[in-house]
Amino acid sequence: MGALMGGGVGLTIGFIFGSWSIIRGGAGPRGLLATLSQYMLSSAATFSFFLAIGSVIRSDSLIHPHLQAAQMQFLSPAFMVRSRAEGAQLMKARWDAERRRLNSTKA
Repeated sequence: MGALMGGGVGLTIGFIFGSWSIIRGGAGPRGLLATLSQYMLSSAATFSFFLAIGSVIRSDSLIHPHLQAAQMQFLSPAFMVRSRAEGAQLMKARWDAERRRLNSTKA
């Protein structure tokens, strides 16, 4: 899906910038259509490449994102902090455990 969207955006941007370049500097020795199509295709290839990579990175989990969010919400109560005082108490306990671990390795 990212590649298709990138291709569409790239073709449009390539048409705009290619047309502007041709208006500003002329079509060159290859002609109007060849120059414009080169701008459009190179822009489409670049945009589709990066958007395809982005869509793969974003959707690389084995389950759908909404199911993954539900799984994280219901299956990991150890990370849920219900109040500020509870969070501060948990943080202090972790700091004390880290301090004891560091002191035991120094001795």
